[in-house]
Amino acid sequence: MELATASDTTKLTGISPQFLVDDLARSIEYYGQRLGFDLDFQYQDFYASVSRDGCAIHLKAAPKNEADRAHRQEHEHLDAYIAVGNAAALYDELRSRGALITKALEDEAVVVQGLLRPGSRRLHPLLQRADCVTQRGL
Repeated sequence: MELATASDTTKLTGISPQFLVDDLARSIEYYGQRLGFDLDFQYQDFYASVSRDGCAIHLKAAPKNEADRAHRQEHEHLDAYIAVGNAAALYDELRSRGALITKALEDEAVVVQGLLRPGSRRLHPLLQRADCVTQRGL
């Protein structure tokens, strides 16, 4: 059997992380009001998709236990990496919307697919917020 190469197959057009949340309605409201996302669809009371600037996040009602939340928060485990064109502007926007930001924006090098890009800015607050939403079950 011969394997197809990437040039022989269709191209990926997007990947959407799925965040587990305790309260779907509350999460949809938070992503809309505080993070600037639009609701794409909601399936019953347990699954939805929100998007901003062509990037989608799927939300699934599936509560986590407190020990898992504490462990993930303590070790800063992230559910997604989100790249932005102007991290400082997004940071300011999220603050003005009242988003819960758990860590201040920092200048640092960013590792992307094993490549070091000196001087890049990482939007740690949004990454942390996305993780907090799953940890705290919003």
